[in-house]
Amino acid sequence: MSLVVYHVRAADLRAHLFEVRCRLAAPDPQGQVFSLPSWLRGSYLIRDFAKHVVGLRAESGGRPLAIERLDKRSFRCAASAAPLEIVYRVHAFDESVRKAWLDTRRGFFNGSSLFYCPRGCERGEFTVELEAPADPLAAGWRVATTLRAVEIDARGYGRYRAADYEELIDHPVEMADFQRIDFDVDGIPHALVLSGRVDADLPRVAADLARICHVERELFGQEPKLDQYLFLTHVVANGYGGLEHRDSTALICSRGDFPRRGDSKLSKDYRTFLGLCSHEYFHLWNVKRIAAARFLASDLGSEAYSQDLWHYEGVTSYYDDLFLLRAGLIDAATYLDVVAENATRLERMPGRKQQTLADASFEAWIKYYQPDDNTPNAAVNYYVKGALVALCLDLRLRRDSATTLDTVQREAWRRWGATGAGVPEGGLEQLAQELSGLDLAAFFDHALRSTEELPLAELLADFGVRAARRAAVSDSDIGGWVAGDPPRSWAGLKLRPGETRVMHVLSDSPARQAGVSANDQIVALDGLRVSAANWQAHVAALEPGRRYALHVFRNDELLELDFVPAAPPQDTWTLTLTDASEAVAARRKAWIGV
Repeated sequence: MSLVVYHVRAADLRAHLFEVRCRLAAPDPQGQVFSLPSWLRGSYLIRDFAKHVVGLRAESGGRPLAIERLDKRSFRCAASAAPLEIVYRVHAFDESVRKAWLDTRRGFFNGSSLFYCPRGCERGEFTVELEAPADPLAAGWRVATTLRAVEIDARGYGRYRAADYEELIDHPVEMADFQRIDFDVDGIPHALVLSGRVDADLPRVAADLARICHVERELFGQEPKLDQYLFLTHVVANGYGGLEHRDSTALICSRGDFPRRGDSKLSKDYRTFLGLCSHEYFHLWNVKRIAAARFLASDLGSEAYSQDLWHYEGVTSYYDDLFLLRAGLIDAATYLDVVAENATRLERMPGRKQQTLADASFEAWIKYYQPDDNTPNAAVNYYVKGALVALCLDLRLRRDSATTLDTVQREAWRRWGATGAGVPEGGLEQLAQELSGLDLAAFFDHALRSTEELPLAELLADFGVRAARRAAVSDSDIGGWVAGDPPRSWAGLKLRPGETRVMHVLSDSPARQAGVSANDQIVALDGLRVSAANWQAHVAALEPGRRYALHVFRNDELLELDFVPAAPPQDTWTLTLTDASEAVAARRKAWIGV
């Protein structure tokens, strides 16, 4: 029998309040301490979940107990020999995948947002009792979760159990009148759960997901065995993101990402959604089971620092699109376009020359998750550059040894994932060298601990793929093959969507040289009024090297700046297959099948 029992009730849908009652059978006789996490695994930012708790009280034997605050996330109840209960409400109004949400349409929570952990009970068994909402607007709601059911009704309300606190908070819960489509992957039940309005060809989506999941499970020899896996997906007008869990993922996506019935084409939006699902599913191994020792050692109270997020997020980002190719959902040309898009994203980050990949990982807590107007100039994205480093590593291994990154991943699973041992810092670096027999120290120092450019073009050439850089043909050109001619001139700034207010100014750009700053409101260029719709056309019509008057409001002051546009930079990548020798062609075919 569990010594800790949580009773969860959607207390007020309109006020976005969950009520939680935590009953502890045998509290610490010296005074029981309770703590709530400050962050959750897979999202490296201190989120201070306790700030959403309201109305906390404690009682024992029908009498109130005093509460002593210890820090922002912890408190101690007065000593009691009898069982005690704490009662509190959680304001759940974060529509992301990282916290909790409750309104008249749906409820969702990560356990890290709702469940205070009694100190000393972390490795004990926990029970969760989910009460069906009394509000008539929730009459059609059902429950979707991978928590182990003990005794539940037809809608999923009732009693669930977790073996320890870590398991308790790693199974998010969705409550809504959702659409659910079940599918099988190698004998394991999977399901796509969609909350939010969506009219799509869901059987096609499920079939495509099944193909992706199959090729990923094949890589790891059909391990681990799972009871089930859920894609918990919240559909909104415009959204993108995911958070991995051991037997599920929580996703947010846009309504337009899905294919309509009768549409057999693979749109870029749908490809992006499938890539997100592929990414989060691969985390089932890489992060959730092949896990950094430094993260595993954390009690989630303060930051846990690692220089290896390139391994956990970058390698996963490399594989997410590669699995779409292996599953037959995209062809090799489309895959190379995706690689070109990633290379373009990196090329357009001036911050790649300022921050190493290792530092980007270590500083994720204060930089990646807290971007500002200068982020493009000061930081590098460890997803994007990490994926390209993983690609370079895979190509290097394939070219110079009998080992591939697949081989390394399988051994990482055997050595760390299957055993539950944490991966030491630099573990993947050492493993790649050990398995390949190559001295890769200089490669990793260059790729991870310097700001030098990656040898991507050179390595691709050794696989019969030609890399070329060109100027973007439009503001929406993100790389790969795009028809059209580039504009004459370039400003080097980005406006906020639908506005003429500046979001970013790139270093060493004409806008920076003119003195444009983030949050400036652009009103006129060369004596002509500027709007969000015509800004790009205005800039494109200018003559590079000529001086123009640029008028901006900075706060309430009108400034006239000297603006000298430049020719657009050659920062947009395209990748094409080339004629190759027999050896190179065989190498390329083993990599991408052509």
